[in-house]
Amino acid sequence: MTKVAALVLAAGQSSRFRKAGGAEETKLVAILGGKPIVLRVVEAALASRARPVIVVVGHARGAVETALRGLPVTIVFNPDYATGLASSLRAGLTAIPDDARGALALLGDMPNIEPRLLDSLIGALEAQPNAQAIAPAEGGRRGNPVLLRRTLFDRARRLVGDEGAKRLLGSLKEGDVVEIAPPPGSDVSFDVDTPSDLAASRQGRA
Repeated sequence: MTKVAALVLAAGQSSRFRKAGGAEETKLVAILGGKPIVLRVVEAALASRARPVIVVVGHARGAVETALRGLPVTIVFNPDYATGLASSLRAGLTAIPDDARGALALLGDMPNIEPRLLDSLIGALEAQPNAQAIAPAEGGRRGNPVLLRRTLFDRARRLVGDEGAKRLLGSLKEGDVVEIAPPPGSDVSFDVDTPSDLAASRQGRA
């Protein structure tokens, strides 16, 4: 069985959320469905085949770690979180064990991610030995999370600023990225950027 790690990127500054009036120090600890957003993401990862589950923290580190207290995850602190998403991806990749064949890059602000989607991505990596990356796609648009084979880790570490795994996938040649249809009902696009996004999700409109 192919071992794939999960990287939950949870170090961002939530700038848009806070500027738009968000009360929380970080949107990741805002409550949705009775749980902090980041907890929903991490629980989905833990319910999947991915192991280990690594959470990269930075801004509001204490609040995020408190939301995840007691869970069997590895916490990695990114001191360079203010420089953007790439630094968090880089920090997470350094914590992946040598026997992992790939890494699922999950955004900590996507509360509707489901374990079955993560397992579908892992299954696609096993079925496509020549694929460098697997991405869910709907209507011709790629979503999140994406799965990177270990062969891409060095290139991922060279990303800068707010470049993430999707930017890396965009630089690959045709055939290196395999797109899969997400399982019915899976949400691969919704994230919480503003208090309005959060309110819409609470009311079942997102």
